[in-house]
Amino acid sequence: MATNMSSTGQIQAIATSTPIVLASGSPRRASILRGFGMNFSVIPANIDESVVSHLPPVEEAVSLATLKAEVVGHGHRDSLVIAADTVVDLDGRSIGKPRNERHAFEMLSGLSGRSHLVHTGVAVSLGGKVSSGAATTEVKMRTLSATEIDSYIRSGSAMDKAGAYGIQDTEFSPVESIKGSYLNVVGLPVGMLATLLYEAGQIDAPALAAMTRSDAP
Repeated sequence: MATNMSSTGQIQAIATSTPIVLASGSPRRASILRGFGMNFSVIPANIDESVVSHLPPVEEAVSLATLKAEVVGHGHRDSLVIAADTVVDLDGRSIGKPRNERHAFEMLSGLSGRSHLVHTGVAVSLGGKVSSGAATTEVKMRTLSATEIDSYIRSGSAMDKAGAYGIQDTEFSPVESIKGSYLNVVGLPVGMLATLLYEAGQIDAPALAAMTRSDAP
């Protein structure tokens, strides 16, 4: 995988002769990868997430990402498969995507004015070999009114996100502060992904450094 660098040291494009598959239907993860010039196919993994629901939140995130990479990688052994899973951790309890609008309201009400952790597990599969890791960010939510929560849920933006919110939703702007990677909360910690790609021999040291810098707090 080769990397073109601009005069400011930012990554302009990442290209590889190995086909890349994103094992996720998340438009946010796809947008992050495109921001680094990656060309890829999207093949969401069809898995039963309940099989790891007994695990602690960070282990759940890594296990789900690994399972996604394994499932998609099994049918695409000649491709570089990238998978991720994000879990919101409130007091050691996993919070995934809301089941319905009422559940979304309960989630956001419970997070309002409090700190929680966001874990994203990342896994990379190539030639049947899977490597994985995780990133964690501490998030402090601002205090949300019931009216704000209702309006956000009605917009539809809450329903496809872990914890029922998106840190990038600027109109709602639910987050007061974070400690750690911003992109991790969006859904794909680039620093962790870069480490896995480097260990798999898919990027060089300058690309690793540049991607890691882009994800620094």
